[in-house]
Amino acid sequence: MNQYFAARPRAEAPLRLVCFHHAGAGALTFAGWASRVGRNVSVVPVRLPGRESRLGEARITDVGSLLSELDEHLGPMLDQGPFAFYGHSLGALVAYRFAEHRIRAGRRAPISVLVGACMAPHLSNPLIASADLSDRELLALLASLGGVPEELPARPDWLRQMLATARADLTLGRTLREGAMTPLSCPIWAFAGAQDQVATPAAVAEWERWTTADFQFRTLPGGHFFVREGELPQMLGEMLAGPAALAAVG
Repeated sequence: MNQYFAARPRAEAPLRLVCFHHAGAGALTFAGWASRVGRNVSVVPVRLPGRESRLGEARITDVGSLLSELDEHLGPMLDQGPFAFYGHSLGALVAYRFAEHRIRAGRRAPISVLVGACMAPHLSNPLIASADLSDRELLALLASLGGVPEELPARPDWLRQMLATARADLTLGRTLREGAMTPLSCPIWAFAGAQDQVATPAAVAEWERWTTADFQFRTLPGGHFFVREGELPQMLGEMLAGPAALAAVG
């Protein structure tokens, strides 16, 4: 199986939902989504290098290398039929820049780019700036957001690995925000955690200026990592089964 995919796309599903994880995480972020979004959507979690089954691979820290690899490994599947992107936090920037890249290249665009727990690109992002913190400071920041599993501090080797991955991902996030970025010609749907103190609902709602098409905004219970709860995939499944999405699938 393609090393970037944590699950095979289901051929019988008319729409593929390609999911990009947050910093320091992996494709397991989207475990359980397949049973929650509905049978008409095939959930395809993307696993970037340097984590989970790809732990021994070099992490990507610049946007050029990322887009090149996504083109190579995801491009053939995306050219075959309709798809949407969902990205959480860092993953939202990945989804946005990859969609922008495909549109500029004249390739098939997503029917919608779905962004969660990520302030709009023109706003200052304190999480991205945290790539330069010490391990202790970075750990404290992630813990304050609920991003450190309870068992991790008792496993120092795993903890060091997670912090190194998070730091590399945050460096990638910095490069994703740099350069010329333009509003997308496809819809953007944005999602915020009601208690998120970093990507606040007001900051996430600013994504409206990054599309020339339809924009939708939803607030969900929880903080920065509401992606772990069951309400989000269920909501996405319902929205992707709605008239606008079905019309785009054709």
